[in-house]
Amino acid sequence: MNRPGVLLDTGPLVALLSKNDAGHARAERLFADCEPPLRCCEAVVAEACFLMRKVDPAGPAEVVALGRKGVYEISFALDEHWANIEVLLRKYANRPIAVADACLIRCAEMHEEPRVLTFDSDFQVYRWSRNRKFRVLG
Repeated sequence: MNRPGVLLDTGPLVALLSKNDAGHARAERLFADCEPPLRCCEAVVAEACFLMRKVDPAGPAEVVALGRKGVYEISFALDEHWANIEVLLRKYANRPIAVADACLIRCAEMHEEPRVLTFDSDFQVYRWSRNRKFRVLG
C-alpha cells in the first residue's frame, strides 16, 4: 500500500471513471494500492473534466465528486508558481509537456514526493528538483 501523497495525473483518473477505457482495470488496481488522498493540481482536474465530458455528460461531476470524497486533494496553486512553471515548460519544450505535467513536477518539488500515478511515459524523462527521478506507479 502506498501511503498518502502520491501525485495523480490525468490518465489514471479518467481511466478509473471510464469503464470503457482500455486502462480501466489497471487504474482500479493502482488506485486500490494508493492510500488517499492523492495529490494533484487544478490543471489535472480540468483536463480530466474535459476528457470525461467526451465520455459522459455527467463525467465532470464524477471527477469533482472524487475530490469531494477525499480520493484526491488539490495541493498546488499555479498562481503562486508562474516562474517555476514557465521554466519547466521551456526546459521540456521538446516533449509534449502539458501544464498539468509541469504543475505535478513542481508539486513533487514542493512536497518532496517522487511517486506519481500516471500512464504518461514522459514522467520517466521528467526530473524534479533538477535531477531527481520520479517513481512511476502505472
